[in-house]
Amino acid sequence: MKKNIIAMNASIMIGLGSILAAPSVYAESISDLEKQKESIQEKRSGVESNISETEKKIDSLQDKQMTAEDQIAAIEAKIAESAKKIDAKNAEITQTKKEIEALKEEIKVLKERIAKRNEVLKERALSFQETGGDVNYLEVLFGSSSFGDLVDRVGAVATIAEADRDILKQHELDKKDLEEKQKAVETKLASLEVAKAELLEIQKQQKQQKQEKDALVKKLKQQTEKHEHEKMGLEEEKANLAAQEKAIKSAISLEHQRLAELEAARKKAAAEAKKRAEQEAAQAAAQAASQAASQASESKKQSTSSGYSAKSNSSASSSPAPSNVSQAPAVSSGTFTRPSAGYVSSTMGERWNKQHAGIDIAASGTVPIVAAADGVVSRSYFSSSYGNVIFVTHSIGGQQWTTVYAHLSSRQASEGAVVAKGQQIGIMGNTGHSYGQHLHFELHKGPWNYSKSNAVNPLNYIPN
Repeated sequence: MKKNIIAMNASIMIGLGSILAAPSVYAESISDLEKQKESIQEKRSGVESNISETEKKIDSLQDKQMTAEDQIAAIEAKIAESAKKIDAKNAEITQTKKEIEALKEEIKVLKERIAKRNEVLKERALSFQETGGDVNYLEVLFGSSSFGDLVDRVGAVATIAEADRDILKQHELDKKDLEEKQKAVETKLASLEVAKAELLEIQKQQKQQKQEKDALVKKLKQQTEKHEHEKMGLEEEKANLAAQEKAIKSAISLEHQRLAELEAARKKAAAEAKKRAEQEAAQAAAQAASQAASQASESKKQSTSSGYSAKSNSSASSSPAPSNVSQAPAVSSGTFTRPSAGYVSSTMGERWNKQHAGIDIAASGTVPIVAAADGVVSRSYFSSSYGNVIFVTHSIGGQQWTTVYAHLSSRQASEGAVVAKGQQIGIMGNTGHSYGQHLHFELHKGPWNYSKSNAVNPLNYIPN
C-alpha cells in the first residue's frame, strides 16, 4: 500500500512538472529580468545626462550666436556710419572740384590779364630799345618850351614810371595769388581724396569683419542644428529605453503572476495528493482483509490520477499560437524566425555614406509581418524616418534583445502587448523615409539606441 501511495504522488508530481514546464513568453528567471531592468535604467540615466550636456552645448552655441549677431548689428551700424562719412567726403570732393572749375575760369582771366600786361611791357621795352631808354625821358624834359612845361613833362614822366611799376607789381601779385589758389585747392582735393581712401579702407575692414561674423553665425547655426539633431535622437533613445523598461516591468509582473499561478497549482495539487493519500490509507485499513477490493480501489485511484495529469497537460499546452496568416513565412525552430516573406533587397552595412543598421526584405502585395521571437511590444508609433514602426523587447537566455519592424503600412500590435514568435504584428508598407514597399528589419543585442551600436546582422540569426 505504501508503494501505491508513492506511485500516486509521483504521478501527481509529473502532472505538476508539466504545468511548471509550460512554455512562456518569458523563459528567464525574475532575477535575469530585474538585471535587465537595472541595465536599462542605467542606460536611461546615461542618455538623460547626455541630453542635459547636449542642451548645455545648444544654449552655449545660441549665446555665442546672439553675441555674434549683436556684433554684426554693431558692425553694420559702423558700416552705415562710414557710408555716410564717405558720402559727405564725396560731396566735399564734388564741391572742391566745382571750386577748381571756377578757379580755372579765374585763372583764365588772370592769364589774359597777365598776357595783356606782358604786351604793354614788351611795347615799353621795345620803345626803350629803339630810343635808347633813358634818352627818351631826357628828350621829353629838354624839349620843354618853358619851366611850366618842364614841370608838366617831369610829372608825366613820373606818372609813366609809376604806372610801369604798378603793372609789374600787380603782375607779380596776380601770379602769386594764382599759385596760392592752385596750391590751396590741390591740397584740399588731395586731403579729401586721402580722407576718402581712409574711410573706404575702414569700410572694407568693417565689411570683412561682418563677413567673418556672418561665417561664424553660420557655423554656430550648423553646430546648433547638429546638436539639436543629436538631442532629438537621444530623446528618441530615451523614449525607447523607457518603453523597454516598461516592457521588462510588464514581463516581471507576468512572470510573478505565472509563478504565483504555478505555486497555487502546486499547493492545490499537493493538498489533493495529501487528501487522496489519507483517503487511500483509510480505505486500505478498512479493507485490509479484502485483497480484491483493495486492488479495485487502487485501479480507481490510478484512473483518477491519470485523468488529472491529462488535464494538467492540456492546460500546459495553452500557450499563444502564432497566427496562421497567408503569405507569412513558416516559423523556424531557431531563436529567431524570419519576420516576413520576400527577398533581401538590401543588407546591413554602408549605404549612401551612412550605416544601414539592418536588412530590407521586399515583396509585393499584402505581406504580413510577424514577430521574430516571443516578447513584449515596447513601442508602436509613427516615426518621420521609420514610418509605422514596432519595437519588440525580448528576453532570451538572460540576454535582452530588441527587434525593429519599420515602414509598415499598418500596425496590429500596440505598446505593452505580449506577442508570440510568428504572430502577425503588421503589414509590409512604404511609410516614412522609404522608397518602395519593403520591411526594414533591425536586430539589436541589448536595447535600441540612437547610434545603433548594439545592432547585429539579422542574417546571422534568421533563416535565409
